[in-house]
Amino acid sequence: MPDGSPQSLAIACSAGGFKGVFVHGVLSALEEAGVYADGYAAASSSVFPAICAALREANEIGLRYWRSALHTLQQPGNGMSEVVLHSIAESSHHLHNFLLQPDMARFFIATSAVETAEGAEQTQGDGARRLGRRLLVSAARGDSSWARQHLRKHVFDSAATDEAYRLTPENIDAVIYASTRMLHAWTIPATIAGQAFIDASYTCACPAIEMAQEGYKTVIAIATEAGPLYRDIFASEQIPDRWGNTPIHIIRPAQDLAKLGTGFTEVTEDGLVVVYEHGKEQGRAFLQTNV
Repeated sequence: MPDGSPQSLAIACSAGGFKGVFVHGVLSALEEAGVYADGYAAASSSVFPAICAALREANEIGLRYWRSALHTLQQPGNGMSEVVLHSIAESSHHLHNFLLQPDMARFFIATSAVETAEGAEQTQGDGARRLGRRLLVSAARGDSSWARQHLRKHVFDSAATDEAYRLTPENIDAVIYASTRMLHAWTIPATIAGQAFIDASYTCACPAIEMAQEGYKTVIAIATEAGPLYRDIFASEQIPDRWGNTPIHIIRPAQDLAKLGTGFTEVTEDGLVVVYEHGKEQGRAFLQTNV
């Protein structure tokens, strides 16, 4: 576990739609125990719980964020795009005035950059939802050919020296939205500085290896699935328990969270409560054996 030196501990959080409430529960348990990271990395729906943890407000905000998201989704005419945009608007004060300050933990957000003109047209145009459904079928088959042809992993970083990768107050809203945009369920296109982007999951569903590559001595990866943790939705590569000299500790649910009432986009308020508490239980169990 962390030794207190610079870049000692990174926490990497997995994508998962509303299943991200499990991530939030784990982060709340870590916060209760006084475990804070030097760097937080997130993908898709885990961005908001990771932000809460970086601000040391995981417990304070807790289920309030997820209940608000569910309430937004339940309003007539709303979909997942509206949920995320509403969450960004509600969090703007924290995002712009606190998260990216010099004394805060380093923060990373994974996204998928669309590298080709053909891919940009397909992901931003009328056929995006159809493509999204096709990519879900491809993911079930382990076929990542479309993603390899058109996408590139792009991880924004609050401490990046390269402006193309720097997370700033000017781009953070767009980066957060882009990181969440699964094509089959998000209707509003995502761009950053004029370039098309889509959900992190297509190229980087959990940036754990990326944190090891950044030089963190220990990585905690929080999964939203009970089985193996993969680098993308196509299951192209499993995240190991060690990368080089860096141990990667994976905290995962004990069972499929959908069976507890929380799926990617289908969720009940009772399910949110149960899964959040399950996350806290799994976080505490991890701490009992690793601290």
